[in-house]
Amino acid sequence: MRVWLLTTTTYANWLPGDSRGSVTSVRDRRDGEPGSATREEHDLPGEPYDAGMAGLWLSAAESAGEPVRLTLGHAEVVAAQFRATAAYRGWDLLALAVSFNHVHLVVRVGGDPEPRALLADFKAYASRALNAAFGRQKWWTAKGSKRKLGDARAVAAGVNYVLHKQWRPLVTW
Repeated sequence: MRVWLLTTTTYANWLPGDSRGSVTSVRDRRDGEPGSATREEHDLPGEPYDAGMAGLWLSAAESAGEPVRLTLGHAEVVAAQFRATAAYRGWDLLALAVSFNHVHLVVRVGGDPEPRALLADFKAYASRALNAAFGRQKWWTAKGSKRKLGDARAVAAGVNYVLHKQWRPLVTW
């Protein structure tokens, strides 16, 4: 059994180049790095995130459009669908929090499935439910954070973080 803390943001809320930093596929040389004939990506787990890049952020904001902000109604649909998805897949959903611009889930799964697939399932089924209730649109960013919680202490900390450390969540469970 594996336990994962999964996080994703709603569409266009944390764009490449954001002043808070971002993990992007921008291929470029960082200050202090030796020159290279090829450009390098800095988007692998464990690597430092990219500092804010105003030009990149402006470009991303122009092409992305308005950010998605979830309402209480949206959040209730998302939370119900997350619970239904976990039940259908045979996963144990330990905690969830839906905020206006991101979601967190702590989920226990059998075996060792690819965490990217876990998050993709949650997002896909939630998108279908949201589309049915509110009309079609792009709801989520393309990726998200997937942290393995390796022991009981980490699981308890993850659940505590999701349920008690969020700023003004719309729905927790």
